[in-house]
Amino acid sequence: MKSFLLVLVGLVFLSACTATDPYADPPADLGAFRLGHNVVIASKAQKGPVSRDATPEEWVAALRPAVDRRFGQYQGDQLYHIGLSVEGYMLAPPGIPILYKPKSALIINVTVWDDAAGQKLNEKPKQFTVFEQTTGGSFVLGSGHERTKEEQMAGLAANAMRQVEKWLIEERAANGWFDPRAGASTTARVPRLSELAPPATGTAPPVVTE
Repeated sequence: MKSFLLVLVGLVFLSACTATDPYADPPADLGAFRLGHNVVIASKAQKGPVSRDATPEEWVAALRPAVDRRFGQYQGDQLYHIGLSVEGYMLAPPGIPILYKPKSALIINVTVWDDAAGQKLNEKPKQFTVFEQTTGGSFVLGSGHERTKEEQMAGLAANAMRQVEKWLIEERAANGWFDPRAGASTTARVPRLSELAPPATGTAPPVVTE
């Protein structure tokens, strides 16, 4: 992981992209997908050598609502659970404009579970390296000057959901993920975060029957 984070440092300094709203994209075709449990774990996250501090609880608080916001909108009748672990991160601190303009990045592993089948869709976790988007100000001054830590984490979480959704679309096209399946439909649902009291870190919400 240490060598991987050092590579990430280099990529962070080289990467740049234009800021857009990841949540503005319309829902894709994910077949019978409906979000079940939304579990985020960050207890083993490694902080990069040039980074603000962030606690596991702060990462859970940033990522679980992002999963809920992006994937809670799908209205299929087959439940799929998303498990996400934070492997590493860099939250850019204020730098020296022009000479030192770090950007933030996040490394996550994602696993999708088929509720009806009681098994993972991907045996090996899918890993994503996510970068924040730049604005005119953050490109010139660096992210740490333009954004608070919470804003950086929220931006990374939103961009992560865009990448995860793209992966799910690709897997559906290639391997039939989320196709309607006899015996897999359900009337059970998992309440969205807005309907629940704040859960303990990494705790899955209950399943209820409609």
